Amino acid sequence: MVSQTFVIRNQAGLHLKPAAMLCTEAIKYKSSVTLFSADTETNAKSVLSVLSACVKCNDSITLSCDGPDEEEALENLGKLIMSGLGE
Repeated sequence: MVSQTFVIRNQAGLHLKPAAMLCTEAIKYKSSVTLFSADTETNAKSVLSVLSACVKCNDSITLSCDGPDEEEALENLGKLIMSGLGE
């Protein structure tokens, strides 16, 4: 299992478009991808779960990947988050 913490810099946080981009990327991997935010633990492959985490601008999230392609998943998801998730 690998994990890393990121700060969300999107002005509106993880609203529908960036949440969908995150989930679309997470679904590509066999590994499970879990998003931890404040007191919330959600499946990062589910748009509704990510939206329900209510992640705002400047919130810290931790992504945890566990499985056969966990390192590749975390690296690419991290790049996506740091690039602003399409915004």
